[in-house]
Amino acid sequence: EPTNGNAIHGLVRWDSWRAAEREQHRVVMEHTLHPQPGYPFTLALAIAYALSDDGLRVTTTATNAGREACPYGSGMHPYLTVGTETVDPVVLRVPAHSVLRSDERSLPTGSMPVAGTDYDFREPRAIGETVLDNAFTGLERDDDGLARVELRAPDGTARTLWVDDTYTHVMVFSGDPLPDVARRALAVEPMTCPPNAFRSGDSLIRLEPGATHTSAWGIA
Repeated sequence: EPTNGNAIHGLVRWDSWRAAEREQHRVVMEHTLHPQPGYPFTLALAIAYALSDDGLRVTTTATNAGREACPYGSGMHPYLTVGTETVDPVVLRVPAHSVLRSDERSLPTGSMPVAGTDYDFREPRAIGETVLDNAFTGLERDDDGLARVELRAPDGTARTLWVDDTYTHVMVFSGDPLPDVARRALAVEPMTCPPNAFRSGDSLIRLEPGATHTSAWGIA
């Protein structure tokens, strides 16, 4: 089980997917996950990537193609940049009331309010030297039901990552221990469940045979 608790990502990240639909502005990739050690279930997966004047929209659909109910959780791992050399001067807004605490294995040990901590980005502020490798939850949503994480460079360049209400957590990672990242970009990762959910059961989705779950996120 991956330490980030996202079994579907861990199982299908390196698998072969096929382009089931392809247009100039849109592609749908499909994959069938067959039973295997650690996840003895069958899932039919489809991820649609669509570009428009509003930006990128990513829609993930999972259908239980087996005969038994199965646990399900999904997440994505996009890295965002607004063109700065490092993320330090980037003004960040994360509309979350809580952040997860983790142990040395990056497994959650509980949650705490962000108020009064270095992880309070409810009001936009520069990242500075803050090291981020944390799952945020208790997301504030706008009138359209979306939660938005916003990045802005000193020159005004901006990116927004939005998630729909199926995503309960957003992982924010400044990439400090990774030589190929090293604070040059910020991972903002939509997650339908927290890390280690396949062990804890926290916010884990249960799919009955034939049932489908759809989630959407995007970048503007």
